Amino acid sequence: MGKRNTLPTTFIEQRIFLIRGQKVMIDRDLAELYGVETKYLNR
Repeated sequence: MGKRNTLPTTFIEQRIFLIRGQKVMIDRDLAELYGVETKYLNR
């Protein structure tokens, strides 16, 4: 199996917010994780 590029769990956990009882991530942070611009993520 090839080496997988993974992020440390803490990197992601620090970008999860609890809003009105729901765990959410900001679109800017998700776009960064996927390596795309925010406007393309929101399409």
